Amino acid sequence: MFTNGTGLPDDWERWRDQVDLGAYDERWARMAAAGQNPHGEVDLVASYAPGSVLDGGCGTGRVAVELARRGVAVVGVDNDPDMIAAARTKAPSLTWHAVGLAELDLGDRFDVVVLAGNVVPYVAAPQRAAAIAACARHLAPGGRLIAGFGLRTGWPALADYDGWCAAAGLRSEDRWSTWDRAPYAAGDYAVSVHRRP
Repeated sequence: MFTNGTGLPDDWERWRDQVDLGAYDERWARMAAAGQNPHGEVDLVASYAPGSVLDGGCGTGRVAVELARRGVAVVGVDNDPDMIAAARTKAPSLTWHAVGLAELDLGDRFDVVVLAGNVVPYVAAPQRAAAIAACARHLAPGGRLIAGFGLRTGWPALADYDGWCAAAGLRSEDRWSTWDRAPYAAGDYAVSVHRRP
């Protein structure tokens, strides 16, 4: 995967060129109106009872805002300044940073770092190991890195991701095929939990 000078991979740029941020947020509202749960990621993160969460690749803030609504201290970071601007508009009282994960250095530690959606594949390939290492450095002792992403050609394999986590000092704890803990059976999406000892 190549980057185009913005620091964001081409896959991300193609996706963003096709997405209207307002319509993107409306998708979750439609899910809720249809009786579906748009907060599966938050439910899983909240099940670990974190006091603090770093929402990496937070996008327009859906996960971070819901975590804050549930009483969790949350900080959101994203490399896309338009996404961060939308998140700030939505929740100006929360802390948002426009920064890539590989450059992350907030000086804080969190009980959970969550990478919801396809954050890991959308990090430029040469920066993925550094991004995971930076996430690991932001975990408190016993803290968890929770990431969910699609598995497809050209995107990281689980063995790659597990290797980056291990190199960053994290231990594998759980893996599911969905955010609602459906068992993982070699499908095209995985949610992985790694823990800092």
